[in-house]
Amino acid sequence: MTKNKRSAQGYTWEGVAVHAYKTEGQAPFKAVTRQVLFEGEGLAAQWRYFEVAPGGYTTLERHQHVHAVMVIRGQGHCLVGEEIHPIGLFDLVWVPPLTWHQFQATADEPLGFLCLVNAERDRPQLPSEDDLAELRRNPHIAKFIRV
Repeated sequence: MTKNKRSAQGYTWEGVAVHAYKTEGQAPFKAVTRQVLFEGEGLAAQWRYFEVAPGGYTTLERHQHVHAVMVIRGQGHCLVGEEIHPIGLFDLVWVPPLTWHQFQATADEPLGFLCLVNAERDRPQLPSEDDLAELRRNPHIAKFIRV
């Protein structure tokens, strides 16, 4: 059993390493960490915890696999497809396959969320210039996205 322990830096679990979200320069993001809580041992999924620091954001990306997300800390907003949603404690977010998505924390508190994905999955797809032009046709999305 892994016990939850909370620290001043955020949510951590005993025996679970806190990793950089991605390699710097690999894709645009700001102030995000990643922890893998469960994987392997016959489990066909990976359960992860992401924490986005105040004012931070995840990469704008899409995949062939789905994401099932539950917010367990803070507040923010998320883009899923062509909709921007406010998110907060215990909200559930479903990201369908090949759907552009990005999570952003508010400026004054971290946003922490659990994310369930397939253990075997494709690599993230970043938007091309054409994809960005299409997304930016919606002024709300243009204002929201960070790339």
